Amino acid sequence: GWCPLSPTGAQTTQLLVEPPWMPTVLWDWVTLTCQGMGTSSATTWYKDGKLWLQDGRNHFTVAESGTYTCARDGTRLSSPVTVLNDWLVLQVPAWPQVEGDTVTLRCRC
Repeated sequence: GWCPLSPTGAQTTQLLVEPPWMPTVLWDWVTLTCQGMGTSSATTWYKDGKLWLQDGRNHFTVAESGTYTCARDGTRLSSPVTVLNDWLVLQVPAWPQVEGDTVTLRCRC
């Protein structure tokens, strides 16, 4: 399922990632969804710190590696999501972890 990359209530805009593993890898067909206050038709996307898309889409499948953020009209910028195109990646679940949690790791190539 979808996994928010920031704690609930920590900010008004969240960037959700599917599949919910970090770091994200391009060859997983990663879908990013911008969720939060404001109208979905006023979603603005940034890639590598620069304005990237302003067509109002609140979700898309990533086609290029890079660091993505989003904002809704009148809201703060989301936390960043970096999508890698590496050939070997050690992944952890995208939800927040705290000391003492049992964590499943995935080694992907």
